[in-house]
Amino acid sequence: MPRASTVFVCSSCGAESAKWRGQCPDCGNWNTLAEEARGPAKAPKAATRAVKPVPLRQVEAVRYTRLATGIGELDRVLGGGLVPGSLVLIGGSPGIGKSTLTSMALGNLQADGRRTLYVSGEESAAQIRLRAERLPGAALDVPVLAETDLDTVLATLDAERPEVCVIDSVQTLHAGDLTGAAGSVGQVREVADRITRLAKQRGIAVLLVGHVTKEGALAGPRVLEHLVDAVLQFEGERERTYRTLRALKNRFGSTNDVGVFEMQTSGLVEVADASARFVAEATRAPGSVVLAAMEGSRPLLVEVQALVSPSEIVPPRRVANGIDRNRLALVLAVLGRHAGIGAGAADVFVNVAGGVKIEEPGADLAVALAVASATRGVTMGEQTPIACFGEIGLTGELRSVGHPERRLAEAQKFGLADVIAPSQRTSTLRQAVRQALGSTPKTQAA
Repeated sequence: MPRASTVFVCSSCGAESAKWRGQCPDCGNWNTLAEEARGPAKAPKAATRAVKPVPLRQVEAVRYTRLATGIGELDRVLGGGLVPGSLVLIGGSPGIGKSTLTSMALGNLQADGRRTLYVSGEESAAQIRLRAERLPGAALDVPVLAETDLDTVLATLDAERPEVCVIDSVQTLHAGDLTGAAGSVGQVREVADRITRLAKQRGIAVLLVGHVTKEGALAGPRVLEHLVDAVLQFEGERERTYRTLRALKNRFGSTNDVGVFEMQTSGLVEVADASARFVAEATRAPGSVVLAAMEGSRPLLVEVQALVSPSEIVPPRRVANGIDRNRLALVLAVLGRHAGIGAGAADVFVNVAGGVKIEEPGADLAVALAVASATRGVTMGEQTPIACFGEIGLTGELRSVGHPERRLAEAQKFGLADVIAPSQRTSTLRQAVRQALGSTPKTQAA
């Protein structure tokens, strides 16, 4: 009988290697190979008969009856609610509110007459009750199971047959027939695979809560993200009240929607109109401008602030919060070269108020105008803050971005009549800066 052997599995991409390497030969990441025991090789199966393929035209389309969680922002990101038999992976930093969000969803479903189950491998039942006591709805009526043994969890799921189950978290479950500690590559892969098979067979919608690495990516092997049907990222800063929920993958809906929440003492509260909050909090001072951004298919107005001060060190500091630091360096270079506003000897600090992260190129113009206003010490706009959007090219031109009409409509909805955007009249960064700092701008859009 062949003996069991060991292989080294990459925690990032799942690639296998016969010996340990400092760098994964497939994905190139360093120090990601972990040793994993493998059982003896199985005998090859007999020849399997071929199956005749079926044209897609003859395949009957399945209509899913979604389960509404009662949380509008969560249902929006999911594509309308939970699909029976689907697996949803929710990741986020510790303390960001993942357990609170899932507990509120289960409480709403329980109050709606749905069968639910909360499986916790990190907290005891008493700790879960303390959190549920401050949540609205029927959170205290949700059945709870504090267990880390995978076989026990699967047996309970098979016996109880809940319609929706939360497993918090997938890295804490342990399969007894495998070697390695809970959370290792082999354990997470096996746990997710067996939960997936049971969920598909019994039609159980499962919400898996996952850990994140120090870089903010979902912890565990990448195969975990491939197994599930949807991957949701819960973002925000623990010191701030606002949270954003976005879909990185969704087999049953779009990945273009984003949900906004506010953390309060009674739990997470939906922010259906986030633009109103951010515009009301916008300051009327040099270095402040309102960005008409797009979060997926949803327009969002956020305030971009900049501070430019003489530097006492060489090289000067470039600090960005909420935007990419490399993008800030690019905007500063173009601003100095093509708009005549240099900040090479000054410290530049740029912040997106409210803890929101903006990753789209349409934020370039807002960053440039905020830095120009802070450098000149000039307040933009007369009665209301200036709104803007647009991408900046390396030659100083302004490039159009997606959904300009929806951005303009969102700005005008909140009384921001002065909008600077790429157009025939405002085609360069120099023209945009002159328009913002020199005279009252008019609504412009491509």
